[in-house]
Amino acid sequence: MPDERTPLGAPESKVVVRKRRRISLVWLVPIISAVIGAWVAVTRIMSEGPNLTIVFHSADGLEAGKTKIRYKGVDVGTITSLRLSEDHRRVIAKAQMAPKTEDFLVQDTRFWAVRPRISGANVSGLGTLISGAFIAMQIGESKEPKRDFIALETPPVVTGDEPGRFFTLKTSDLGSLDYGTPVFFRRLQVGEVGSYELNKDGQNFDVKVFVKAPYDQYVNPETHFWRVSGIDMQLSANGLRLQTESLLSVLIGGIAFETSPSGPVLPPAEADSVFTLFGNRAAAFEPPPKNPQTYELVFNESVRGLSPGAPVELRGINVGEVSEIRAEVNAKTLKFSTPVTIKLDAQRLGVKVVEANARMNIEEARKRFIEALVVNGVRAQLRTGNLLTGAVYVAFDFFPEAPPAKVDWSQNPVQLPTIPGQIEATEKRVSDIVKKFDELPLGQIANNLQKVLGDLDLTLVSARDTINNANTVVEPNSVQREKFDKTLNEVGRAARSVRVLADYLEQHPEALLRGKKDQSK
Repeated sequence: MPDERTPLGAPESKVVVRKRRRISLVWLVPIISAVIGAWVAVTRIMSEGPNLTIVFHSADGLEAGKTKIRYKGVDVGTITSLRLSEDHRRVIAKAQMAPKTEDFLVQDTRFWAVRPRISGANVSGLGTLISGAFIAMQIGESKEPKRDFIALETPPVVTGDEPGRFFTLKTSDLGSLDYGTPVFFRRLQVGEVGSYELNKDGQNFDVKVFVKAPYDQYVNPETHFWRVSGIDMQLSANGLRLQTESLLSVLIGGIAFETSPSGPVLPPAEADSVFTLFGNRAAAFEPPPKNPQTYELVFNESVRGLSPGAPVELRGINVGEVSEIRAEVNAKTLKFSTPVTIKLDAQRLGVKVVEANARMNIEEARKRFIEALVVNGVRAQLRTGNLLTGAVYVAFDFFPEAPPAKVDWSQNPVQLPTIPGQIEATEKRVSDIVKKFDELPLGQIANNLQKVLGDLDLTLVSARDTINNANTVVEPNSVQREKFDKTLNEVGRAARSVRVLADYLEQHPEALLRGKKDQSK
């Protein structure tokens, strides 16, 4: 039955399904281009190495897009950008590494800028004067990856692939040591200073030295290190002795080490072992004090030239050193004095107890020994050790004429008797001579000489009258007349000499002690 809403005579509608058209060839070009671009981008990303950030103290000599990162002379990356940090104190560099360098970037990898540098005995980076600065790197041994690094301010002296070991030396004075300062063993350069750092307490330096293999095996726990800066000159009874490690050590200094051949053979020391750096070889091999005893010396004279560390000697044998010098004023008498604290090594004092047993008190034996020395006239005295520098040391010696003294063991520290030094005694003698000279009655002596000269003049006048009278008696050409004339001439010369002497003494009274200036020439 036809639909009532369909008008009569209208044709019946049919659903016609259209076929989809194929993609036009015009769209193939951008699609292929996009695919190619994506492939190129992926290929480029896959062909590039990792990105990293390096923080520098200064960008001096660095240029974005030009400065290379090198490892063993091979370019492994390029600096892509440079900018200042937010606090404007550092330079942040972005770098693009070469492909397959991911394993290079680990926790202990190090970077530093290579520029012309003179440090210690090393002159490095001269090639950068022509090619420009570059970034050097040292690959670490860690397995943990890292992408942010802080560059070293100074290049490392030793790279990680060089065989050898680092050791730490402690010293209170850095002296002429610097990066690259040579290390010697039997005058052969076997290493160098790698770095140094001041401790947090500000008292000592930690100096890292690298000793190359196979010489590092000669460093054991009993090895001694000392500075060899300059020339070691000794003038002794055997003559003049000059000692130095090398000409290089004279110019820039150095460090030497040695092990006592008389000691036991020990295994090599572990890496990063700590040693003391001594000032010279003598101090390095000086036996350490055993149970040092502290005493005090009070001097009432100038201690100019005496300093802490100055030696204390007994008959020329070093038995201790000066540890402290201070000034002291007595509040009652207002008398000024200089207490000097010394440390004596009991082992060097030569106290040897024969047939010692467990009941014997060694401390009491040492006290008796000190008391015996004092009773026999041993006194401390300041003496000049070096005429050029004016250095002074403390010497104990026997003075039989010294006033008696006793040791009061209740004092802390115990005070030992002293005697004026050589310079002080010489000045006292000169002062006594000058005082005696001032006490001489020079005016009275001059007056007496003038009186004597007046009497002599009267005598000469009388003699002249006598001669005139004698001329009338004695013949002119007789022998008596000739002898008389000679006697008169001698008396005249003596009178003139006495007058000249009196005039000179009146103008120069000090000639009685020093003599005439013309005679000293």
